[in-house]
Amino acid sequence: MRRLLLIMITLGLVYACATVPVTNRKQLTLISNDEIIALSAQNYQQVLAESKLSDDAEQTAMVKRVGQRIQQAVERYFKEKNNEAYLAGFNWEFNLIDNDTIVNAWCMPGGKVAFYTGIMPICQDEAGVAVVMGHEVAHAIANHGRERMSQQMTLNGIMSVGQALAGSSKNTLDDMLLQAVGAGSQLGMLKFSRDQESEADHMGLIFMAMAGYDPAVAPQFWQRMTKMSGSQQPPEFLSTHPSHERRIADLQKWQAEARKYYHPAGN
Repeated sequence: MRRLLLIMITLGLVYACATVPVTNRKQLTLISNDEIIALSAQNYQQVLAESKLSDDAEQTAMVKRVGQRIQQAVERYFKEKNNEAYLAGFNWEFNLIDNDTIVNAWCMPGGKVAFYTGIMPICQDEAGVAVVMGHEVAHAIANHGRERMSQQMTLNGIMSVGQALAGSSKNTLDDMLLQAVGAGSQLGMLKFSRDQESEADHMGLIFMAMAGYDPAVAPQFWQRMTKMSGSQQPPEFLSTHPSHERRIADLQKWQAEARKYYHPAGN
């Protein structure tokens, strides 16, 4: 029985592959875009219903403005690649949640973005928001949530959403999604998560440049994040994210590439 299960999983890995835009990396996919986008829309509305949206009109408007500019850059990128169908099902939303204790932002599959007020002081300004927005949107464009869910399903011997629902419950599937768009917790999964984070840094840098934001701001954002976190960041091999120093070095390395896409707003 165990051997049969391993054979089924291996076959699934062979035939359930997709390619990440920009980087062309191959990734595992056991859940369709239609399935995960529908699941994301439901969970996003649930998060908003359980949260308090910020009443800071200026910051809220800035998050939405930056989000729309990144959205337009992404749509332009795929139009130029004659692949507009890639964004089928995307229904973009950008919201700022009032929570100063959470220094975070995320984007669910389908373009559902949430910023927390706790990250705004580190962003400092619109360009800083664009660094984070580009990165989080890149996670959705690269289908990292779908990939992470597929990895979790594989570890549990699950080869489809239908099988997941038959063997557990929708709450379990929802939990898998929320974990997938956040940080993984299993040490065995951390290498994949770090690769995904670096990939989102790379893609996000290009998207923010296409949206008219100076890519040189990205390393500066992570320098501020380094200063804020101090010695609290765990060793990289125990973290789902690359070290701040690694991120800064990579973002500086990708500057020349990103600047090919950069045209300041209004030019």
